[in-house]
Amino acid sequence: MTAATTPAAGRPAPRGRIDKRQAILEAAFAVFARRGYAQACVQEIAQEARVAKPTVYNHLGDKENLFRHALAAAADLVMAENLAVVERLRDPGDDLRRSFEDVGHRLLKVCCGQRAGALRALTYAQLAAFPDIVEVTQGQTAGLLGEALADRFARLTLNGRLRTPDPTRAAEQFLALLTGPMETRSRLGTRTVSATETRSIATSAVDTFLLAYGTDGRAHTP
Repeated sequence: MTAATTPAAGRPAPRGRIDKRQAILEAAFAVFARRGYAQACVQEIAQEARVAKPTVYNHLGDKENLFRHALAAAADLVMAENLAVVERLRDPGDDLRRSFEDVGHRLLKVCCGQRAGALRALTYAQLAAFPDIVEVTQGQTAGLLGEALADRFARLTLNGRLRTPDPTRAAEQFLALLTGPMETRSRLGTRTVSATETRSIATSAVDTFLLAYGTDGRAHTP
């Protein structure tokens, strides 16, 4: 059964119902990000979504269930942004290094975006109360992203443009080269990292990655 199907008859749900649920999830994420879980209230979420408070309960039950679904929906959106970036490696053109730097920079911009930042903050803050939520948020934002990158790396290896005996590990390392320095420089998201710094992080990550997995083994020369 999908979200667009009614539980009772398996018929497509009315468009308005789907849109209303989406509006509630977006409003819930905005309120949770602004207030934190403890201070957020369903009434405020209903007002932000422009629906009646009972409508929120009818669609998503209690506050805990609403929180889980709101974070899962936000993770889906972040994942969609990341997948669109990784898709650029399907046809990287003649300048592989430039394509990798572009992809690395774009992935960092998604990582530092408002939605992704709020998603991480809420996940970390509520990890003790909702230990299962990390499986959803990390699975969507890191797990699936790693799989998509591994697929691109495997194809580039088959084409002779990379040498990755283990594309999954290579994808994990590429993401670590990007996100590790960014987490440090942003002080876990509490400091804004400039565009110049972001590009520098991406360039350094690509340098290290291509030294390990590039076919020529040469580093970038400024």
